[in-house]
Amino acid sequence: MDDSAVAKVIPLRGGDRARRTEAAGAGPADSGARQNSAGGAGRGVLRHLNGSDAAAEPLTVEEVGSQFGDQVAGALEFLRRRITGDYEVDDYGFDPHFNEAVLLPVLRPLFEKWFRVDVSGIEHLPESGGALLVCNHAGTIPVDGLMLSVAVHDHHPLNRTLRMLAADLVFQTPLLGTVSRKAGHTLACHPDAESLLRDEELVAVFPEGFKGVGKPFSDRYKLQRFGRGGFVTSALRTGAPIVPVAVVGSEEIYPKIADFKPLARLLGLPYFPITPLFPLLGPLGAIPLPSKWHIEFGEPIVTSGHDAVAADDPMVTFDMTDQVREQIQQTLYRLLANRRNVFLG
Repeated sequence: MDDSAVAKVIPLRGGDRARRTEAAGAGPADSGARQNSAGGAGRGVLRHLNGSDAAAEPLTVEEVGSQFGDQVAGALEFLRRRITGDYEVDDYGFDPHFNEAVLLPVLRPLFEKWFRVDVSGIEHLPESGGALLVCNHAGTIPVDGLMLSVAVHDHHPLNRTLRMLAADLVFQTPLLGTVSRKAGHTLACHPDAESLLRDEELVAVFPEGFKGVGKPFSDRYKLQRFGRGGFVTSALRTGAPIVPVAVVGSEEIYPKIADFKPLARLLGLPYFPITPLFPLLGPLGAIPLPSKWHIEFGEPIVTSGHDAVAADDPMVTFDMTDQVREQIQQTLYRLLANRRNVFLG
């Protein structure tokens, strides 16, 4: 995060809508219960139809009809809530109902079927309270952040939501910025990060930024510079633990072999990737390769033991930044040493 950055929260009308919902008797707890009930039933149907359920016996006609009816009922309930405004949006634009009913179901097939993500160390995430997840960043297109959000939500025992800190470019891009806000993400700046941590949210940061996600394939799994340690400052000021996260598999989905810099400058992008398949095969070349992924959450680094002035001490922040970076790098090396095949794991 840039130490000179300031909060840039998009003004929303969500607060008024939430107050109207609560006034009508649908408080946050009631809303969440209905959402989890409908969303859980829909996810169960989709997972069974996709073959992820353990049951080996074929479905009967009655079971198929019942599940189809559940899907239709869930879709109608979703439409009803969107039309009537029976959902909440926080000050950052986070729309839990939309995230649960639309975004996560879209991402799950990629997570479960395409990348077949293995998750370990989820017990290191707190059941309550804030924590700052610090993750390596790679893959030419930042799909790793999306898979990380699914891993946290679906594997955490309380299905916690991950609030990611993203670059300005994300929120300046039409549609992508709106969807990112609805998913609960915000700008990578100190005020937003600290506000979310004080609100006891799980917050993710990718200190490598575009240097990591856009690095060439020859530099895969070599962590880039972590900047000036802005994420450590936010953790120290709020007393939130830092959880190092290592992702293996993302580097191979779009092997970047060159960068078409003139086109990147013309489009206002940090880089324009050339891969073995893109742009040679056109839209087909944009399909990510089905590498096997592993996401490991490391042991938390406690920050609450530091005094109030530690956040302003460059030596403390630099030392802790190096500690986090080294822990992620060593975890990446260990996971890679245990991986037998890029696509089979």
